[in-house]
Amino acid sequence: MPTEPVATPAPRPSIWQAFTQPAAWTMAVFGFSSGLPFLLVAGTLAYWLKEHGVVLSEITMIASAGMTYALKFLWAPLLDHWRLPGFVRLGQRRGWLLLAQAGVVLGLLAMAWLTPAHLAPFVAATLAVAFFGATQDIAIDAYRIEIAPIEAQGALVATYSLGYRIGLLTAGALALIAADHVHWPVIYAGMAACMLPPIAMTLVAREPEVLRRSPPRWLDAMQLGVVDPFIDFFRRYGAVLALLTLAFILLFKMPEQATIGGVMSPFYRDMGFSKTQIGAITKIYGIWIGIVGVFIGGAMVARWGAWRSLAVMIVLCGTSNLLYLLLMQHHGNLWMLTLVISGENLTLGMLGPPTVAFLSSLVNREHTATQYALLSSLVNLPGKVLGFFAGEIAMAVGYGGFFVITVLGIVPAVVLFALIRRRFRDAGHDVR
Repeated sequence: MPTEPVATPAPRPSIWQAFTQPAAWTMAVFGFSSGLPFLLVAGTLAYWLKEHGVVLSEITMIASAGMTYALKFLWAPLLDHWRLPGFVRLGQRRGWLLLAQAGVVLGLLAMAWLTPAHLAPFVAATLAVAFFGATQDIAIDAYRIEIAPIEAQGALVATYSLGYRIGLLTAGALALIAADHVHWPVIYAGMAACMLPPIAMTLVAREPEVLRRSPPRWLDAMQLGVVDPFIDFFRRYGAVLALLTLAFILLFKMPEQATIGGVMSPFYRDMGFSKTQIGAITKIYGIWIGIVGVFIGGAMVARWGAWRSLAVMIVLCGTSNLLYLLLMQHHGNLWMLTLVISGENLTLGMLGPPTVAFLSSLVNREHTATQYALLSSLVNLPGKVLGFFAGEIAMAVGYGGFFVITVLGIVPAVVLFALIRRRFRDAGHDVR
């Protein structure tokens, strides 16, 4: 009796092949495009506002435009199921990506033209940059997932992360150092010009070959694109475990996210550091220390698994905010600033891989783009809300009190982590 041939898994690409494939270089450029606008509506923007005489409470509120990134799950289903009129020839992913990149360029040019002297329209332009930047992130995440098989995703994430860090470096350190020599509108116009290479890459990149369902009725489309991705999480894990998991996701990165907004820029200045010093240490040096942390975090996941690594890094990264208290005792001390930034950025980088691995383990592959956008948005939401009121809190309790408050968020997060890990283990899930 003849036997059917046994299927053998396709061989994995070599490291050289993985990192030299065209998609890897595409993701590096897209990573730069994704990282560039993020600081331009948050930390970097806060320096411009402070020099213009805007008070601290208003600075943190305006620089919290980045909160838009935490809400991107609200319109993520559109990028999965609606083709843009006028962009059909580019395809689903590249059409949305080109629209988002063009929106970032126009928004940055509007900020450069208006300046904070026209505060209301300037804030509107800032929100537009944040919205289109968040939309770009949704499109890029979906593009990365669809452009290559699972075994090639590691290289794409790595090259994307490198490009993203270079984008942060450009919008952070380069912009900040340049601000000591040229006016802010010129800097923001230059940042808009930096988006042109990613736009060119979008035009020449390959569109993913994905067969998408086209429901015949509007109600069916709403069910597929909006309802199913949200209820699927509760259907798979049950209401109690799903709610506990979402509560943990909301809390565990609060210390990190609370310091990304506008409060840190005035803090560094009030501690006696120049813009060049801040740019060189917190942006240039800090970003590369963060990359070292990412590699360490990746090794931790490989050795210990996502859950164990996440448990350790929640505590280490969360308590690293207490390092800022040292700067309050050593005004203008560059060595102390270097030490604090080393600890903060290293632990922050180490937290990244366990976070991505943990969130990815929760996603149903049928709704990857929408569910990942939802979960990653929830991770950042509470900290950004706290960052919105950071100026008011810092003015009421001082910078030291604010940093202590951010660290307190890890206490309920650790308790919730212990609860959900036990429940996931009892349900037969791998919680290493």
